[in-house]
Amino acid sequence: MSEKTKKEVLTDADIQAEADLIRDNKDNVKIIAIVGMSGSGKSVAVDYLTGKGYPKVYFGGMILKALEKRGLEINEQNEKNFREQIRKTEGKDWVVRQVIDEVHDLMKAGQKRIVLDGVYSWTEYSILKKEFPKMLTFVAIVVPKKLRYKRVGQRQVRPLTPEEVRSRDIGEIENMEKGGPIAAADYYILNDGTVEQMQEKMGEILKEINF
Repeated sequence: MSEKTKKEVLTDADIQAEADLIRDNKDNVKIIAIVGMSGSGKSVAVDYLTGKGYPKVYFGGMILKALEKRGLEINEQNEKNFREQIRKTEGKDWVVRQVIDEVHDLMKAGQKRIVLDGVYSWTEYSILKKEFPKMLTFVAIVVPKKLRYKRVGQRQVRPLTPEEVRSRDIGEIENMEKGGPIAAADYYILNDGTVEQMQEKMGEILKEINF
């Protein structure tokens, strides 16, 4: 066998070995996506997971980066306008494409447990389920609407009035298809009690899915 042929064979073998390694790594990866309406307690659930050392990919972060890049002020109205505009100009999958790239980067870095924060639409849900079919579990955080509105109004960062929350809900459901991922979630946590109670429920889910 010539040196050239030998080199080609080794190169093919190396490529195959790398492909096998990537496939094996994927088999061991688990991804949990937290979904819910504004004020449901998604951030508390995500903080509980990241507090355990799991890396997260934040969907809203893609919007914030884009606003900063364009020199736009980060506020509720600009975020809403940009989310809807980018879906029209770049497609409904713009945000999720950025997220998928970050997830793959984490997987390549050796991460086996990854948290997704803020899946917005049915389009994103469908694409993620197709991209990570055996790895992905959706957990929806739900809470009675009256309590949810109260919590949003009392939060320290960007509190909203009931009218503002209602307007945001309508926009997210009608324009962002946000209800789909919540309706199709694999697990539900009723977050109408204490933080500790919510964390306990989340811990039970983690044990069940071996996260």
